[in-house]
Formats: sequence, C-alpha cells, structure tokens
Amino acid sequence: MALDEPKDTDDNFEVKGLKFVVDKEFMEKAEIIKIDFTGMGFSLDSNMELGGGGCGSCGSGGGCGD
Repeated sequence: MALDEPKDTDDNFEVKGLKFVVDKEFMEKAEIIKIDFTGMGFSLDSNMELGGGGCGSCGSGGGCGD
C-alpha cells in the first residue's frame, strides 16, 4: 500500500470520503480488498496471499515481515 496518482490502468474508489486507487489487474486477482486501521497501522485482507508479516507501515520498502 502506498500513495499514488491515478493512471489509466487503475480503478478508483471512494469510501467514506477517502479515495483509493487500485491497479485493475491486481483488483481482478484480489476480487475483494479490506483495509482496516488498527491504531498501529493498516491491516489488509484479500482473497489472495498478500505476503509480509503484518507490518503496519506503508510505502517504506523496509524489512517488515522478512
């Protein structure tokens, strides 16, 4: 999960006043994506394996979950 600008290859969603940009190809594979704020970061849930170890940060590219 990272901040990004919409592209032609993205689907755009607005939920409770928040705008989300998701790659169309990824969205087809994931089918459903659930994003929750846990108080310590974000939790992502999907029908596909997203990998990682439950890291709460986004876009850092660090070693979370390695």
